Amino acid sequence: MSVNQAYNFRSINPQLSTAGVMSPEQLAELRAEGYQAVINLLPHDSPYAIAGETGIVTGQGLDYTYIPVDFAAPTAEDFAQFEAAMQANGERKMMVHCAANYRVSAFYALYAVRQLGWSEAQAHEFIAATWDLAEHPVWEAFVADMLG
Repeated sequence: MSVNQAYNFRSINPQLSTAGVMSPEQLAELRAEGYQAVINLLPHDSPYAIAGETGIVTGQGLDYTYIPVDFAAPTAEDFAQFEAAMQANGERKMMVHCAANYRVSAFYALYAVRQLGWSEAQAHEFIAATWDLAEHPVWEAFVADMLG
């Protein structure tokens, strides 16, 4: 199964894709599909987490960054770690994933406002293409606070 068949997969540009949960088989295909780095925002204790993900990814020689973002309580520190990881990976082809691409889409939209010149409207449109912030008030408040 191809990486682009992962849950809520989105190709942002040739160097960056985002997704929700990925199967062990999809994780094992990352290098073959040209990926060089992975950022995982899904806590290992989540029921959606893949056992052994770190080993599957690093065993292919890919860089792996693990930032366990509690869906019920995202923090500015979580985002700061994400922002640093995005910048550290530069132009390498990256996969950024979580459980449903909710954490990732919110974090990437915030990153794009801060680092890529997106407007707040663009950020909200990007997030809305995957999920409705209003259905998760904690995230709605988090995004508003981070944009404010």
